[in-house]
Amino acid sequence: MTTQRTPAYYEALMRRYFEACNAADHDALVACFTPDAVHYFPPGLPGVPWRSAERIARGWQECVATLGSQWTVDRVVVSHDSPEAVMEWTHWKNASGTALRGVEWYVFDPESGRIAEIRAYYAAPADRDVTVNELVGFDYAGRGYPMSSDG
Repeated sequence: MTTQRTPAYYEALMRRYFEACNAADHDALVACFTPDAVHYFPPGLPGVPWRSAERIARGWQECVATLGSQWTVDRVVVSHDSPEAVMEWTHWKNASGTALRGVEWYVFDPESGRIAEIRAYYAAPADRDVTVNELVGFDYAGRGYPMSSDG
């Protein structure tokens, strides 16, 4: 049976996820996701997409340990009629004194209320070496996205 959850529920879950990222708390990170969750990224990060709650947790722990990563939640918009949301964030890479801004699209599992999928988009220049700049491993055609400018 699917449980109806409020936008406030999903926003709180997303904020807990970012708190767990900042704390590099493995158990708290895993608790935010379905076991088979997928986190998609733009090209450039080795080993993407990250598949499974365990892999996602280890990935963010590695970023905190090696990059001094910390994240801020800058804006959140949650759908009122479907288990989806969008978050704008900043990834502060304190070891190098740099930052990356971006947006993520969240899809929540209606049964468990956990995060099932994240699609990350960065505020970065396009990669001139590829024909189409898109997330690695994401099935655009299978999800019904346009595959050309004429629809």
